[in-house]
Amino acid sequence: MQTILITGSTRGIGQGLAREFLRLGHRVIVTGRAEAAVRTAAAELGRAQGGEGRVLGVVCDVRQLPSVQAAWDAGVARFGRIDVWINNAAVATDRVLLADLPADQIQATVDTNLLGTLYGCRVAIAGMRGQPGGGKVYTFEGFGSDGLSRPGLSVYGATKRALRYLTASLAKECAGTPVIVGSLSPGIVATDLLLYSSRGQDPAEWERSKRVLNILGDTVETVTPFLARAALANTKQGGRIDWMTPAKAAGRFALAPFRKRDILAELEARPHLTVR
Repeated sequence: MQTILITGSTRGIGQGLAREFLRLGHRVIVTGRAEAAVRTAAAELGRAQGGEGRVLGVVCDVRQLPSVQAAWDAGVARFGRIDVWINNAAVATDRVLLADLPADQIQATVDTNLLGTLYGCRVAIAGMRGQPGGGKVYTFEGFGSDGLSRPGLSVYGATKRALRYLTASLAKECAGTPVIVGSLSPGIVATDLLLYSSRGQDPAEWERSKRVLNILGDTVETVTPFLARAALANTKQGGRIDWMTPAKAAGRFALAPFRKRDILAELEARPHLTVR
């Protein structure tokens, strides 16, 4: 039985990963900035998976190093060690040009996506170096990681591009140690963050985007079982766990005329949320 801490895991992909790790029989530390959301998510996950004793909820603001360290300390105090640390917490800006973007959105996105991951990696790697058997640390890729660019996604994409460099650099720093650093690439997933990143987009453009999203996108329930199992099984330093491979994407487009999908319908009907 391993212990996995997932930042930003009160909903979306983070919560889906927590649910899957619990289903596989492991222990999970659920984190988020809002105490009420953390408490609710931890309780619901524990009841749903029959693992109340295997879930710990911890309030953690990844933008603050002491808060990240406190999350590690709380997990170790409860379960004795943390085997896998997943830097999932992320936010997005409105889908507008950088010149028109409010400064607070720029700050929040860089602080959460990039600085928060840096802090998470720092704390987790330092802690795992001091425990028997080391552990695994994962960054979380997203749009921009592979160098693609798009108007309105400059800040979010820049943070994700930086994380690919960070992963490669940390893998070299951890070479020869019992700590493995890698990345998780979930592809396009129907989450609140995806909808939030569309804010400010022209309605006609959004309808065009939805056609592609419904071809290449997936639900949390589809993607997270693969990511969870692969994260546990990975032994490659610097390895990238990629759900949507080029071959899979090509197959989706080839089948699109014969296979109608709408992964966004349920999400669009729900109250709008701003972060995951």
